[in-house]
Amino acid sequence: MLRYCVPVSIIVITGAAGTVGSMLRTRLARPDRTLRLLDIKAIEAVAPREETVRASATDMAAMTDICQGADAVIHLAGIPAEAPWEQILDANINSSYVAFEAARRAGVPRVIFSSSNHAVGFTPRARFPVPDYEFPKPDTYYGVSKVATEGIAALYASRYGMDAICIRILTCTERPRDRRALSTWLSPDDTGRAFEACLTAPSPGFRVIWGVSANTRGPIVSLAEGNTLGYYPQDDAEVYAAEILAGDDRPDEDVPELRYLGGPFTFPDLDFPV
Repeated sequence: MLRYCVPVSIIVITGAAGTVGSMLRTRLARPDRTLRLLDIKAIEAVAPREETVRASATDMAAMTDICQGADAVIHLAGIPAEAPWEQILDANINSSYVAFEAARRAGVPRVIFSSSNHAVGFTPRARFPVPDYEFPKPDTYYGVSKVATEGIAALYASRYGMDAICIRILTCTERPRDRRALSTWLSPDDTGRAFEACLTAPSPGFRVIWGVSANTRGPIVSLAEGNTLGYYPQDDAEVYAAEILAGDDRPDEDVPELRYLGGPFTFPDLDFPV
């Protein structure tokens, strides 16, 4: 499918030392593209056309500086699982405000945010495949932080004309690890495809798309909006099914992890004590 693509020469990636950031570094690399990588951790094995900054994504001065001259920001930084509210507020919600505001101050036209299925984690099986722009049903404080940042993205798109795309990522791992992931897996290569589509789609405005591979045990979510941006996943978790399901013949309706989109994030053991 031929489509016009926006050239992207300089990309800022926050949380670049994390799982998704590590996947994207090689998959977004181009001979004419510079990746500016920010993380509180040291970033290993810096490649040609990579620049690194060791700083917090909540540091407005550092973020504004690294955004100078950039074409896009990919905001991945934050705690990637459930945590106490105070930690989620700072690392996830405050860092997202800083990412969008720093991009605005530096004149960056596009921000891509790694949202999550946990923004709508309490969506039940009866709603599968979950539509694009499903109304928030967060399953954790972590999920609330994704909802909050989708709101920030909408604000900056509407008020400042910024292109702001939120990818509701499902299970992004090197390979699927359990039964739920046979439906929810987002492969490393499809991760690259999704972000590249969001980087280069012409004038997307505000969008929310799903980040999932073309799994046989689906669709668990809609891919229609992702397709409009040029995201067409190619990988399938089914190649791992025999290994993962060995000895497990339960129907899906009897598997607790499959009752809601958020899987184990909806379980009571993630409740914080009063």
